[in-house]
Amino acid sequence: MAQITLGKTGITVNKNGFGALPIQRISHQDAAALLRRAFDGGIGFFDTARVYSDSEEKIGLGLGDVRHQLYIATKTAAETAEDFWKDLHTSLTNLKTDYVDLYQFHNPSFCPRPGDESGLYDAMLEAKRQGKIRHIGITNHRLSVAREAIESGLYETLQFPFSYLTGQQELELVSLCREKNMGFLSMKALSGGLITNSTAAYAFQAQYDTLPIWGIQRETELNEFLGYIHNPPQMTPELEAVIQRDRKELAGSFCRGCGYCMPTCPAEIDIATAARMSLLLRRSPSAGHLNEKGQALMKKVEDCTHCGQCAAHCPYELDTPKLLEDNYRDYMEVLAGKPL
Repeated sequence: MAQITLGKTGITVNKNGFGALPIQRISHQDAAALLRRAFDGGIGFFDTARVYSDSEEKIGLGLGDVRHQLYIATKTAAETAEDFWKDLHTSLTNLKTDYVDLYQFHNPSFCPRPGDESGLYDAMLEAKRQGKIRHIGITNHRLSVAREAIESGLYETLQFPFSYLTGQQELELVSLCREKNMGFLSMKALSGGLITNSTAAYAFQAQYDTLPIWGIQRETELNEFLGYIHNPPQMTPELEAVIQRDRKELAGSFCRGCGYCMPTCPAEIDIATAARMSLLLRRSPSAGHLNEKGQALMKKVEDCTHCGQCAAHCPYELDTPKLLEDNYRDYMEVLAGKPL
């Protein structure tokens, strides 16, 4: 069994974190059953966030009675100390617990510090003093904020996008975290669904001191990762070839589906889907994207006013309106019968 220790936290679990964002899309009953099966199968780390609608509630429902046998990480996107305490109280209530193992600032635009105007880090310290949280972490999509958080010595963990599609800068973050004895959690380990070979994804992560957070909502997905607990994939020439092929195909600017540009779109475009539709058509069964629902989703791109709000919120600095146009044009050609 491959295990990972998250730096100075001392949290040691197998190298499979359950990402609970996708369980928003399934019923409470189905989510509770999936979570319990994950726990029974050996997964011991569950990651959620206050902004993931009912995800915390479902974790409380499915795992409340075994809470002390696992680790729970959640996040606050609060911008003030007052909202921090509101979020923490709500999370504890939803999760049916009196403490959070790892409480993380959720993608802040700056690195919270003691004594700053936001009061956020001071609130975090007080929550830890009260025993309501045990470890302090931060998540981000900005390299500058991530580096500052690592160098500050204020955080025990960093959660950042890291997959075999990321580059040298992300590898440097992993290395810096190791040097600082800081845990690294791999967000978007499947690059928002663009990586379809979980064996290659796991083998890549196995080379580094990281805890991948796999977004799971289906039993078939869970079964793959449970299988890796006792038979962890290692890098082979065949898997390296898969990775190199994917890197070549997905080189350049592409939407990772992180969702940070939403729900700011005034035209209510599902940007996380529409801006990467070309890739989704090529890397997953196309029928589900070409049906009536998919056509209605893509037609919304026609309502784009190029207001720039999505681009302003994109942590990867993509020209999102252009990506939408390109993907819509490609979609319409496929819909008209153009072969993939």
